[in-house]
Amino acid sequence: MRRLFPVTPVTDQTAGPGSDGADREWSLAELAAAYAYPEPAGGSGAWLRANMVSTLDGAAQHDGRSQPISSAADMRVFGTLRALADVVVAGAETVRQEGYRPARSRAEFAELRRAAGQRPAPAIAVVSASLELDFSLPLFTSPLVPTLVLTGAAAAPDRMAAAEKAGARVVIAGDGVGVDPARAVDALVALGHTRLLTEGGPRLLGQFVTAGVLDELCLTVSPMLTAGDAQRIAGGPSVEVPRRFALASLLEEEGFLFGRYRRD
Repeated sequence: MRRLFPVTPVTDQTAGPGSDGADREWSLAELAAAYAYPEPAGGSGAWLRANMVSTLDGAAQHDGRSQPISSAADMRVFGTLRALADVVVAGAETVRQEGYRPARSRAEFAELRRAAGQRPAPAIAVVSASLELDFSLPLFTSPLVPTLVLTGAAAAPDRMAAAEKAGARVVIAGDGVGVDPARAVDALVALGHTRLLTEGGPRLLGQFVTAGVLDELCLTVSPMLTAGDAQRIAGGPSVEVPRRFALASLLEEEGFLFGRYRRD
């Protein structure tokens, strides 16, 4: 992996072996430093980042899953972003399609999390209006940190009861059946989670974009072409005016580009 942007004396192409400019595998500590959350600057202190992967022709999935368009480097970034987060937010369909399991504690990040006052692993927060989830899965019955289920106040009471019986914590973040994206962020902050990470899917990311609550997008551009009718990384209704984000950093490994874009 090498840093393409921002360009500094150490990331310049003339830099010697062992520098950021060299094509080498970065350590997890280096990745953690490169993707560190910004220091809180007023307000709630919450920072919502998304992590998504897209092919050259805009596909966020292949055969319904992101794994076929990923890479070993992408998975290292994926694991690092999880290790830095307080909570990982995902839509119910993504949880089902990707076979989500509880986040695990990783020795490589244990000291970093302790120093940041975080629990051993991030909580998983599942966004669901219908609550049609399999609450017998380990994600709900045996996580290291209790799984959160974000839903609306009008969700089916029996499904909320089933979630709580399995050990999940139900969090109301909407007045109707569904979840209001801004209220979801506020509800997570109220629970002490300020380093927020969403892994989509496209519908959920689109809702965060439309609501104007997304602070950062970590986007892996996969050097693949799939054609077909796969979803883009964000779906749903479009915003009235396109929102501009600024490139904060750009890494590369084996043709995969790892961009980090922040709200401009």
